[in-house]
Amino acid sequence: MNTKLDCIVIGYNEVPFSRYEQFLHTYGEDSEAYRDLKFSFVNLDGKKLDYPGLLNHVRSLAGANGEDLKSGDIPNLAAAYLTSFLRRNGHTAEYINLFQYEKEQFIEYLRRDPLCVAITTTFYVVNLPVTEMVEFIREHNPNVKIVVGGPLVNNHARNYHGDSLKTALEDMGADVYVLEGQGELTLARLIECLKNGGNLNDVPNLAYFEDKQLHRTATLAENNSLDANFIDWKDFGGSKDLGATIQTRTARSCAFKCSFCNYPSRAGALTLLSLDVLERELDSILTLGGVQNVVFIDDTFNVPFPRFKDLCRMMIRKKYPFNWFSYFRCSNSDQEAIDLMAESGCKGVFLGIESGSPSILVNMNKAATVEKYAKGIEMLRRNGILTFGSFITGFPGETDETVQETIDFIRSTRPDYYRSQMWYCEPGTPIQNERRKYEIDGEGFVWNHATMDSMGAMDHIDRMFLEVKESVWLPQWSFDFWIIPYLMGKGISRERFREFMTTAHRLLTLEIASVPPQQKKSMQRDYLHSLVAAAQTWT
Repeated sequence: MNTKLDCIVIGYNEVPFSRYEQFLHTYGEDSEAYRDLKFSFVNLDGKKLDYPGLLNHVRSLAGANGEDLKSGDIPNLAAAYLTSFLRRNGHTAEYINLFQYEKEQFIEYLRRDPLCVAITTTFYVVNLPVTEMVEFIREHNPNVKIVVGGPLVNNHARNYHGDSLKTALEDMGADVYVLEGQGELTLARLIECLKNGGNLNDVPNLAYFEDKQLHRTATLAENNSLDANFIDWKDFGGSKDLGATIQTRTARSCAFKCSFCNYPSRAGALTLLSLDVLERELDSILTLGGVQNVVFIDDTFNVPFPRFKDLCRMMIRKKYPFNWFSYFRCSNSDQEAIDLMAESGCKGVFLGIESGSPSILVNMNKAATVEKYAKGIEMLRRNGILTFGSFITGFPGETDETVQETIDFIRSTRPDYYRSQMWYCEPGTPIQNERRKYEIDGEGFVWNHATMDSMGAMDHIDRMFLEVKESVWLPQWSFDFWIIPYLMGKGISRERFREFMTTAHRLLTLEIASVPPQQKKSMQRDYLHSLVAAAQTWT
């Protein structure tokens, strides 16, 4: 029996790549934003394929059966957490994981006349994905309240004021906006208000439109307990196929204050999940039966360090059968920790290294040294743990010489995969307090400072990509590091993934190096043939 729903939570709307590519193309092919995107797709006979598109194209040519592989096709943690939180607070809630692929299920939920739809914005930097969902909801249920919260809304509230904020929120087209960094308790109170026909003005942490005017309610900081609100995954097991890969977290916020990041200021003080509660959550994942990989999304999973070792020991004691992946600060580690990681099932880590230049690490307030990074990567390699190094190019103080230091670092330490992105000049980050010191002008993708400008930074990334042969490029769009455990859960081993990525890297090199058309076409044909031959061995 279909009971009435209080809330539908939407996890992620990945705008089709063709649409997003066209959106950025309007800025010009030589713009920084479009040049950044070019590191995430290849052009085969005029068809622009992002890496999931390339992967599925190759599988199709190899005669693979079944559905296409989809980036993000693992339970969206924000959606699962919010749904679990609302249910614990006495509300009926369901979630849509991938908007683009679950529209029929979404329509069915909308027919149950829910009180509201909650849209999370964890991965969005522009309004486009939100406005697309709002239009869809209005088409299928014009009466339901649409609520938007999360980082995109909070960034708007922090960066815009007055009419500018009103315009940014109006562009989304929703009814209500949650302005609290956590926001789950605010959403629960909002639903209670809607149930009882109350006044929205009585619910703190909201912005909403009434008579075309933007109203903001009182501010009341949330501090929701992680222990009291852990996800009991078996609550979802009966209604959804959760797949072979699950995301979870053991902490909120970050212990560090890097000058390019505003997450700690948004999320507040570092808050930790108790290890006994984490054990209960992992036990609930175990009951699902089919989970092979667990991804911990904590920004600094191995901090505090003693707790991290205890966490690994707990997983060893429990003999969990799944692999695990995480962010990892290899400058805060030792051999014992990495031995424990390997024994407890760690197969890969995301390393936010950011720079191979000591001076830039100081500017970034990274509290790390290149020597510790290099030692950490080597210890991880010896223990068979896959490494992905993430870098930023163009941060204030960056010069030709510091970029070369980063290139030399990557070539000498040889992480399995790497990527460098241009520094994004984001309002609200600590470095913005030093605009005068570094002579920073502009924002977003277009900026300049005393020692570099955004176009120069993109030129350096081109050079880095073409010079580094010791590590394989891993693109960002739809193919971030977490694609590896997802594909492992689909039967593609680390070794087979490496084969695919190595040849895909060569295809991408043809784009970045501007190889002449005829030569490019011939080489593409050879590389594609190699990929298809490899794909025939994947299953």
